Amino acid sequence: MRHRIRALAAVGAAAMLLLSGCGGSDSGGGTPNAAPTDKVLHLSFLQDIGQPPDPDVFYAGQGLLLTTNTYEGLLQYKSGTEKPELEPLLATEWTASPDNKIFTFKLRQGVKFHDGTPFTAAAVKASFDRRLAVNQGPAYMVADVESITTQGDYDVTITLKAPNSAFLDYLACPYGPRMMSPEGLAKNAGDDHAQSYLTNHDLGTGPYVLTAAEVGSRYALEAFGDYWGQKPYFEKVEIPVITDVSAQQLQFNNGQIAAILHDLPSSAVGQYLNDSKYAHYSLPTMMSNYLYINPHKGMLTDPKNRSAVLKAVNVDELVKQTYFGRGDVAGQIYPPNMIGTEYAKQDTGHDPSVLSGIAAGLSADQKTVTVGYDSSNPDNQLISNLIQTQLAAAGLTAKVQSYPTSEIYAWIGGDGQAAPELLTLLAWPDAPSPYTWGHISWDADGGLNYLGCSAPPVTEALQRGLPTGSPQEFSRAGLEALKTGCWLNVADVNDFMVAQPWLKGVEQAHVVTNPNSLRLAALSVG
Repeated sequence: MRHRIRALAAVGAAAMLLLSGCGGSDSGGGTPNAAPTDKVLHLSFLQDIGQPPDPDVFYAGQGLLLTTNTYEGLLQYKSGTEKPELEPLLATEWTASPDNKIFTFKLRQGVKFHDGTPFTAAAVKASFDRRLAVNQGPAYMVADVESITTQGDYDVTITLKAPNSAFLDYLACPYGPRMMSPEGLAKNAGDDHAQSYLTNHDLGTGPYVLTAAEVGSRYALEAFGDYWGQKPYFEKVEIPVITDVSAQQLQFNNGQIAAILHDLPSSAVGQYLNDSKYAHYSLPTMMSNYLYINPHKGMLTDPKNRSAVLKAVNVDELVKQTYFGRGDVAGQIYPPNMIGTEYAKQDTGHDPSVLSGIAAGLSADQKTVTVGYDSSNPDNQLISNLIQTQLAAAGLTAKVQSYPTSEIYAWIGGDGQAAPELLTLLAWPDAPSPYTWGHISWDADGGLNYLGCSAPPVTEALQRGLPTGSPQEFSRAGLEALKTGCWLNVADVNDFMVAQPWLKGVEQAHVVTNPNSLRLAALSVG
């Protein structure tokens, strides 16, 4: 399977909190900006979304705002919660067999696709088949489906080839299979399963219709008049692409956009935390900042040396300087709220003397390491600079280097020689199942295993846990991953968002599994 980089994975332990500023600044004038009267919501993307807003193709971050508001799946996760909680969506009821192999669904009636055709059981098979045919990153979620049978228009049974405790998580997660109009898929199939059509149209059932997708420039949505659920307050949503974070903040401060939903650097976070003119939110997500160690280069081929490097990293200092107001030191190798806090605990302990002792006996070339980070993430640049300083104090010669997302992708499945010795990345899971995170991160063929580290005991524990969802087996997998010295969960990172004070419903519109996004139908003016 092919997975996307998450810099473009789970929830911090802090409760969802509206953070009120206790000071002021000169960032946006002396009075709050007025609420719009035209029912048009203005948001923004920092850089383009990078992929078409086709839910069988899209596998990045900020474009979830488009895919999750235009398309719907059978299930979803509740909004406004700290932990993932399944709830009905296009399926009103569901059951799972004791062995997690056969799943039955009763479908919602009275639902229309955006092309006007009715949603029925036929759409389930058509949508699953289309995802497999497109065969992009999210295809693995339906790859093990053995059969889909219908009992009339509103009852469906899905049988898997093997037991899978993560299957319901796949259906509900933000990258899970979305229902598409079978008639629309057939009509616009072309020679690419409607991929060309879905670059600037949609075939979903969600509260909004995609009305513009101008790459690098602008995206837009319009409320769907025949939507089956809660009717959105905002009738239109305009989302320009802004290529500079300072320009984005200026437009927000001047009232041109209603909120900034993602990728504010730590310097801006500090500014907004102390500006009482705006609403500030630090909301739970499934994002974590990870440090990856390359086991294929130089001194780091020895697991004792990898562990010594991790001990030389002062995690408390990294989090204090980078994620104040929106993150905490991670206590588990898994993203939090994915598995009970008693499982897979990590505690490398800060002791740079271990690395200092090793470094003293190394040749000059063996002491030289590169700390890499994704060029799209300013927080990881700061973290990498701090790690550079800490490693230097322990006797290594460390340099910091940025890499474009595409280059980091290219390391997956390689021999590790083109990659740096260390890599920092912001990441989040496809779905909140511990198996999903463990497999994509730690297995040899995992789609987020950037530096190619793996160990048989990890894979074996994950496979034992998959049929039943055993937290004990997943905990064993995490502890075995820690033994390799290849991974460290540095920080559990919240979604830090800022909004004009008149924008209401932000907390209720936020979903713990969906980073950089909101359920737009829950927003209003107040």
